[in-house]
Amino acid sequence: MNMETVELKVEMVGIHEKRLRKCLSKLRGIEKVEVDGNSQKVVVIGYAHKNKILKAIRRGGLKADFWSAQNELLQAYAATASYSSFRFNNFSFY
Repeated sequence: MNMETVELKVEMVGIHEKRLRKCLSKLRGIEKVEVDGNSQKVVVIGYAHKNKILKAIRRGGLKADFWSAQNELLQAYAATASYSSFRFNNFSFY
């Protein structure tokens, strides 16, 4: 079996990274796990099949799916969105 890289989108908050790593530690063949909490992207490198990796993460109670091009577009948009461009109308109640 060849080593493969699996990219996943995992909804993570706070201690979820620890739970994620614990789920993956039970799988044989995992060589490396990279977690980017800001983009909620997880990269798993190893010999385990991608479906087994996804199943293990979901079994741990985390929402996960395979990373897609749509996730890349959303991440790029979020990074470039300027919140200062939003305008709020001031209303006077008096």
